[in-house]
This record gives sequence, structure tokens and C-alpha cells, in this order.
Amino acid sequence: MTSPKPAAPDISALAKDLRDGHRAALARAITLVESRRGDHQALSRELVQMLLPDTGKAFRVGITGSPGVGKSTTIDALGTYLIEQGHKVAVLAVDPSSARSGGSILGDKTRMARLSASSDAFIRPSPSSGTLGGVAAKTREAMLLCEAAGFDVVLVETVGIGQSETAVCDMTDFFLALMLPGGGDELQGIKKGLVELADMIAINKADGDNLKRANITAADYRGALHILAPRSEHWHPPVVTYSALTGAGLDRLWQKILDHRTAMNASGEFAGRRRDQQVKWMWSMLESRMMARLRSDAAIRAKVKKMEAEVAGGRISPAVAAEQIAEMLR
Repeated sequence: MTSPKPAAPDISALAKDLRDGHRAALARAITLVESRRGDHQALSRELVQMLLPDTGKAFRVGITGSPGVGKSTTIDALGTYLIEQGHKVAVLAVDPSSARSGGSILGDKTRMARLSASSDAFIRPSPSSGTLGGVAAKTREAMLLCEAAGFDVVLVETVGIGQSETAVCDMTDFFLALMLPGGGDELQGIKKGLVELADMIAINKADGDNLKRANITAADYRGALHILAPRSEHWHPPVVTYSALTGAGLDRLWQKILDHRTAMNASGEFAGRRRDQQVKWMWSMLESRMMARLRSDAAIRAKVKKMEAEVAGGRISPAVAAEQIAEMLR
């Protein structure tokens, strides 16, 4: 005897609970938008549309950097500082995914001990599931849900393992690149594309014996930025030093983020970026829907499987196969 199908979530009730700031409702809502079930995806679209008027007021900050730079420690320290200033902080920490299970493998929440203990913080680790840019496919929706739940600062931590960081840049208002102290060879390995996207570079671990080296590194990056065209004519990315361990410099780091928002609002560029974010989100969703159709339609899936074998065997070119698959979606 088959068990009865679970009842569909009451979207109106979920939206009300979420607006009232219930953390459990926020967690359930994010689980809903991350679900791959067709009925859940339809409900999540309805939920996000319902909550749209309650979004858009938060600081959206993307944080990236190579492994070992201290992203999670920085977020723990920065988030705690912001809560002390009266903010409510949501963290969307995107973990690298296990290639076998698709689940998160780092468990970033365990490295944010102080923040996770605060009632004014919400931390959601999500597997990147192979998404380009190290950002989970549903991070945009999760960000809006956090805003609707009353969180006025949303920090998005990316994987930072060499993939394109364009994705997080396209969904946040401020893009922060974290670097380690060190000059010479380290600076020569600078990711030009990353630095061109960054609204600020912050050198972590500026404490103890590292302090002098951090200041030298900051000066080197300032020199490098002079030869790169800034992302905005209204903002020239600063380079700051700080210590996630001691908290030194975090107030200056946050003040730069506030200064950036003031400059962007004064020029009208802030509203323009938000409009661009919405349009890029639309195209991202369209690509996801097309891929979902390829996976869900049994007839198309069988034909695609056959084409994969044809391409692998060298009988047709990938370009021809891609064109034929595109024709199936018309």
C-alpha cells in the first residue's frame, strides 16, 4: 500500500510566518526554492512573487577569495560586528559540492561559531552543485527570502576555487575580494578579472608579525589598481587591511561599504545595478528552465542520450549535436 502524498505547503501561511521573522519559516522557504521537484518549483515561484514587495532594502555583499584566505572567519567577525551595530545578518555560504552525493562538503556554519549563536543571524550553507561561479543556483531567491524575513545585511560567500566570480558580482551590490599578505610572486598571480570586478580589496591577517607584510601587500595592490579601469567612474576600489582574528580594521572595512552605497545612490548607479540584477536573474532562470526541460522530458532525454553517444564516438560534432538539441526545444 502506497503512503499518502505529503500535503503541499500553504504558501500564504508560509509567507506570513516569514514576514513575521520566524527563522523556521525562512529555512522551510529556502528548502522549497532549492527543491528540484516540479510542484515545489511552481510553489517557490509563487512564494517569491508574493514576497517581492518586501525585498530590496538590504545590503547585498558578495565575498570571495581563495581557500585559506579566511572567508568564513571574516564573515563570523564582520557579522558579529554588524549585529552589535544593530543589524540583522543573513549569510548564504555556498559550499563546494561532493561530486558523488551533490551535498555540501565543507560545513561553513561550523566555522562561524559566534555568528551562528546569535538570534539576529541566519546562516544557510548550500551546495554549489557545480554551478559556474561557485554560487548555488537558487542563491538569488534565497537572498530575497532573507530580505523579506527582515534581514538588512545579506552576505554571500562564494566557493573561491578559481571559477568565474561573475555570478556573485551580478547578484550583489558590493563585491569584496579578500587577499592574503604577501608580495612578489603572490601579486604576480593576481586574478586580473577578479580585481576588475571587485569594489574593494581587503588584506586579511593584518596582525602580529604579518602586519608589516599586509601593509606592503596593500600598497602593491593599490599600485596594481591604478593601471586597471575601475568598474564604475563613480567609485575607485580602495584597498584596506584588517584582521578577522582580532577584529582590527573591520569598522573601516564596513565604512567603505557604506561609502560605496552613498556614492552609487548619488550617481543613480545603485538603482541601475539593481535593474541589471533582475534582468540577469531572468536570463539565468530561463537557462535553468530549458535545462530542466531537457532532463524532465523522457523523449527528449532519450534522444539527447543517443546524441551523447554519437558525439563520444566521433560520428557527429558537438556543434551539430547542440543545434539538433536546440531544435527539440522549439
